[in-house]
Amino acid sequence: MTEIRRIGFAYNPTKADAVELSARAAAWCALRGIESWTLASGDHAALVNALQGTQVLIVLGGDGTFLRAAHAVTEVDVPLVGVNLGKIGFLSKAEAHELEPLLEKIVAGAFRLEPRMALRGAIHGPDGGAPRRTFVALNDVVVARGSLARVVRLEVDIGPSHLATFVADGLVVASPTGSTGYSFSAGGPILDPLSRNLVVSPIAAYLSAIRSVVVSPDQVVRCQVMEAHEALVSIDGREDVRLSVGDVVTVAALQRPVRFLEPDGALPFWDLLRQKAQLLPS
Repeated sequence: MTEIRRIGFAYNPTKADAVELSARAAAWCALRGIESWTLASGDHAALVNALQGTQVLIVLGGDGTFLRAAHAVTEVDVPLVGVNLGKIGFLSKAEAHELEPLLEKIVAGAFRLEPRMALRGAIHGPDGGAPRRTFVALNDVVVARGSLARVVRLEVDIGPSHLATFVADGLVVASPTGSTGYSFSAGGPILDPLSRNLVVSPIAAYLSAIRSVVVSPDQVVRCQVMEAHEALVSIDGREDVRLSVGDVVTVAALQRPVRFLEPDGALPFWDLLRQKAQLLPS
């Protein structure tokens, strides 16, 4: 096992407790002669630069903070782990009061790494030519109506096959990790996070016989906006990009996984899911 000598901390700068926790983490590392750095999770360029030579990224915040930080590790392959400061924290493996025990396990090598499938997407014009925009997502890609309460009509294909034409509020394409999020709210199943599949679910589809499908990672999901007063694609909820009628959004599995750090003794996923579900509003 490689000795841990450099740890990064990405935090939510809008939360006072996250700022305080990042200072606490840096002080813990300094006392032990471990190099560390702290950056706001939304400062993507700075994160990508700082991740060079970093062995572990620890995210201090809720799931939104985690997803912003995860965007950086899709570019620089560094394992990450979350310390929850949000309400639910499905993506975290420790709570704020467990920071020091988590750091001790990491330095001692008391952890394993889990590969999580992420998504790669692209936005094409109606002619289907070269994409005008590409992106990655850890949780989900959502094609949806804009702020006006008017449905969109979406043509959805799976590989060479036409799946359906949905008149709906939108469509969610989720990874296994993202299957506990918006996809689940839209009626999709929860997948084992170590699986490699895409979940395709319409949002509030009108008179549709198809509610949700699970797709092989070898397939490409294609969604074309056929009618819309206003439409957009949302990438992990961190960024919204406007779409025009005729635009095509494609989503597929990202080949290289994102590596999650799983500390020894952490609650297994299905137990964590049951525990977190009890915190959700009824």
